[in-house]
Amino acid sequence: MSFEPKFPGLFTPEQGALPIQDPQPATEKQVRYAQSIALKTGATIPRSASSNRAALSEWIDAHKPKAPGGRFANYPSSKQVAFAERIARIKHREIPRECFQDKVMMSKWIDGNKPR
Repeated sequence: MSFEPKFPGLFTPEQGALPIQDPQPATEKQVRYAQSIALKTGATIPRSASSNRAALSEWIDAHKPKAPGGRFANYPSSKQVAFAERIARIKHREIPRECFQDKVMMSKWIDGNKPR
């Protein structure tokens, strides 16, 4: 025999699930980034979004500049390469040549060789 507790009114179909917490306010860094995007694109940040972290994050995702495409878009960044080289020096290992032409492979190499 199992016990099933009853909580009347907690999950009514009209109400849906109740939120666990109140929405968190946007961080200062998030607001600054959104303002810089707004200045560059001419878009306006909704008032409701500037006080809600999740709403501001959605606005940023919708308005942030797209990653550049082109011939070198798949190559690892200079910071990624420098970090991998630092790990290689510490661990006395070589970085495979293919990793310098694919940022995903470089990321996997870094994750597999990070000092613990």
